[in-house]
Amino acid sequence: MSAAVKWTIAALLIAAASAASAAAPIYDSVRLNIGLNCRWERKCIAAQTAAMHRALAYVRTRRPQHARIHQCNRNATRGRGRTDWIGFDNCIRNHSMARAHHAR
Repeated sequence: MSAAVKWTIAALLIAAASAASAAAPIYDSVRLNIGLNCRWERKCIAAQTAAMHRALAYVRTRRPQHARIHQCNRNATRGRGRTDWIGFDNCIRNHSMARAHHAR
């Protein structure tokens, strides 16, 4: 194998490794959580991310009771450290749950 071919292969391996490390959200726990829940399917990741942004904006503006937030967190938990953001968004916006909670 010639030296030029060896250097070309080495450059391709380095480029592939750096692209793979940039794509893996090792230090971003939210993206890692969503990616694991969705098994890295792009449509699912997009839906979960959008639901996360909607839910966080709702909580920030409406400021629901802490008990309701905790209940929705428990309902949306999918194993240790994993959250289904679509489930949390649906739960936090569910007004019938809030009425049932106040009725007690």
